[in-house]
Amino acid sequence: MADKRYRVGYALAPKKVSSFIQPSLLEYAASHGVDLVSVDPSKPLTSQGHFDCIVHKFYDDDWKLQLEAFTAENPDSVIVDPLEAVEKLHNRVSMLEVVSKLKLDRKERAEIPRQVVVSDSAELKQSTAVKELGFPLIAKPMVANGTILSHKMYLIFDREGLAELEEAPVVIQEFVNHGGVIFKVYVAGGQVQCVKRKSLPDIPEDKLGTAPLKGSLPFAQISNLADGDVDASEIEFAGVEMPPEGFVEEVASGLKEAMGLHLFNFDVIRDGRDGNRYLVIDINYFPGYAKMPNYEPILTGFFLDLLGEKKEGGEKGVKEASDRDIVG
Repeated sequence: MADKRYRVGYALAPKKVSSFIQPSLLEYAASHGVDLVSVDPSKPLTSQGHFDCIVHKFYDDDWKLQLEAFTAENPDSVIVDPLEAVEKLHNRVSMLEVVSKLKLDRKERAEIPRQVVVSDSAELKQSTAVKELGFPLIAKPMVANGTILSHKMYLIFDREGLAELEEAPVVIQEFVNHGGVIFKVYVAGGQVQCVKRKSLPDIPEDKLGTAPLKGSLPFAQISNLADGDVDASEIEFAGVEMPPEGFVEEVASGLKEAMGLHLFNFDVIRDGRDGNRYLVIDINYFPGYAKMPNYEPILTGFFLDLLGEKKEGGEKGVKEASDRDIVG
């Protein structure tokens, strides 16, 4: 049992609570001195007792006022994370701007896909809309706030498919074959974990223009493509090389510092034609940490590190804290 106890309030939607606040996390955190307490956003935050830290995933105006009032009365409490920093991730262009500014002294490169923004749906029917990107393409809504609209993404095979899109503004990105594997990097403060997940299958160039590789296809239907049209075979993850650990940690650290965020993940693919070219294609705030191996000690280590640093006025080794809690 830890000598020092911290009270961490969580303000999350019911669906997020059910996925994130698992009994295993509550028990592990409590046994290490972190008490996770539910916050009722419909009641004044200042009336719900003392909190050393508030973690949240609400963005409406009422909640903003709640946080402002709470911070005014509790200047030593930590808010994870500042709303103005989180809101930059709600736009797919501003989301990735920080990646372009990263300075890495390595052979591996962290880049973003070549992309254009089409602000008027009428432009989608013009041949100049995609400029020099070429096909296939990825079409994503500009907004990235977790709504149903923000998840309407398409794989575009030709100009007819581009013209079929009806909603703008939209971000049009190059499609890069990447072996059907995406690397999801979870960040909790200084603690970083990279995992492999199945992604969009590669598209052989000689198959473009053949049925069903015409027009456009929603991401949700891509797994239904007929065998032979794309390389849709199951990926053997055990044989897929992970990105270098140092590279992943350096990118994570750079993004954390540039964005001013503690809880996020970013999705990375490796260019099938250039093994040192990694593309960051998405950044998400407060992702599904429960899907991550050992998420209980990692999140508990994050809280201990964050609050220990705040209370003691000095930095603690984040990775050391993580290692300690995983072992403990």
